[in-house]
Amino acid sequence: MPHSSPAPTKLPYWRLSSFYFFYFAVVGSITPYWGVYLKSLGYSSKDVGIIGAIILGTRILAPNFWGWLADKTQKRLLIIRMGSALAFFCFAGVLINQRYAWLVVVISCYTFFWHAVLPQFEVITLSYLGGQHKRYGQIRLWGSIGFMAAVAGLGWLFDSIPIKFLPISILSFLILIWLSSLSLSEKNTASHNESGEGFLRIVCHPALLSFLAASFLLQLSHGSYYTFYSLYLTENYGYSRSATGLLWALGVLAEVAIFLVMPKIMHRFNVRNLLLASFALTAIRWLMIGYCAQWIWLLLFAQLLHAFSFGTAHAASIEIVRSRFSGGHQGQGQALYSSMSFGAGGASGALIGAFVWDYSASATFLISSIAVSLGFLIIFFGLHLDKSSPATE
Repeated sequence: MPHSSPAPTKLPYWRLSSFYFFYFAVVGSITPYWGVYLKSLGYSSKDVGIIGAIILGTRILAPNFWGWLADKTQKRLLIIRMGSALAFFCFAGVLINQRYAWLVVVISCYTFFWHAVLPQFEVITLSYLGGQHKRYGQIRLWGSIGFMAAVAGLGWLFDSIPIKFLPISILSFLILIWLSSLSLSEKNTASHNESGEGFLRIVCHPALLSFLAASFLLQLSHGSYYTFYSLYLTENYGYSRSATGLLWALGVLAEVAIFLVMPKIMHRFNVRNLLLASFALTAIRWLMIGYCAQWIWLLLFAQLLHAFSFGTAHAASIEIVRSRFSGGHQGQGQALYSSMSFGAGGASGALIGAFVWDYSASATFLISSIAVSLGFLIIFFGLHLDKSSPATE
């Protein structure tokens, strides 16, 4: 379906970018340091992995519910504002009590509303971009900058003050997300109504099923990395929290760099080849982290590969979702991709880490490498997009 292209001067670039900045500042606070925070409370690696799986696992159902509701009501910004506000109030429960059962309840409630936010904001961003959709990476890179600022800044901060103050940082960013959402106006993203059968027909296409299966495996391979990487470096190899934060930041800096040039890359290469390259390099990355972390230069190189394992793979995936799901199904399409990959895949990876980590950290990263290699084979044999699809151009 053709989309009208808004004039570049009408694109609310900084308002869209600021939302991504604060959203991923939350991710940059939780992903590297939440496991360390839980460890400081005396919880085991298994406990850390299970709570990490809950954070990712609620992404299986929650985005699909919110995506259906957003497509039905076309009130995406209202859902985003409500989700970010309720996420703040739920997460504030961490300050009340730190008992394990209480934390499980608080995190489950927090993530149910938290996962309402990003997939719907992706739809809003793409609707503002219109025919300029290849500029998506230039807006999304501010999310990477927010992540990098949070992870590096907090790493330096927690070398000086106790990590028990982590929840305060997270709550501060959650408030800023809500305030940022107030700067935008609602934008209708559906140009016509489509039936439920239409959505199912899109999902059941063999190429899209292959894409979703491969996305699941890619994020499964990231599950242990997101949950245990900071603990791995600090406990197994003696890296400081500031050094660990800088290593996280280096990976995201590489991601920012690739987002800057992504429009040119996507003009030159089709998304299938970009995904194949990303999956292959990700498999190598996990082996380097799992077996070469004692050599700082190889660890630095492994972090630079984040440009492909997340940056290129995510931009290519968003383009597939954009081109495959028309306006009336954009919310559900984004939610399905989010739930299958970051939700089901990430939660599965975190659970694998929870039960394998204490036995062998290296074996956990080996499993991650094998998983993403299987994803490579699925893309190679199963993801054959139609020549007419914009995603192949």
